[in-house]
Amino acid sequence: MNIRRLTPTDAPAYRALMLDAYQRHPDAFTSSVSERTALPLAWWESRLQLEPLASEVVFGAFRDERLAGVAGLSFESREKARHKATLFGMVVPAESRQGGLGRQLVLAALAHARGRDGVRVVQLTVRHGNAAAQALYERCGFVQFGLEPFAVAVGAEFVSKVHMWCDLGCGLSLQPPSPPTERSCSS
Repeated sequence: MNIRRLTPTDAPAYRALMLDAYQRHPDAFTSSVSERTALPLAWWESRLQLEPLASEVVFGAFRDERLAGVAGLSFESREKARHKATLFGMVVPAESRQGGLGRQLVLAALAHARGRDGVRVVQLTVRHGNAAAQALYERCGFVQFGLEPFAVAVGAEFVSKVHMWCDLGCGLSLQPPSPPTERSCSS
């Protein structure tokens, strides 16, 4: 297995994997399959640009030259939020699970975030009730900090999202800081 940053030439495979995930798991994503299907291939390619300070990066796991999983990072550009990144679009199809691929993708994304000047926190959301995914994120150092009810409408039903974060400045976090004080790495 090979984990690497995707490039624009990977866009067709990336698009196909994501569209399949949107179709199979509509409650796991904020975007719908119809919204993403309508986007041109150029949109998918733009997500995979290789500039050192790209606003988004996507990592792919390859098995036998086939894309078997992905995880993306989006970096905040606003001055007061540049210390944050968001893990998005984590997809590992059922046939590729249980081999550590998801963990390797998350750790690759966290390593990239740690290498980005000024980034301190990576956040994510996961569908409430997706215990396997939440446990994976916890093993990678994420901690829950909230629950958003009615986060996503899927047809006539609503899905709640668990909000999680990982503090890159102190390694693996055990607990979020107690508002309103800040926590240093020594606490």
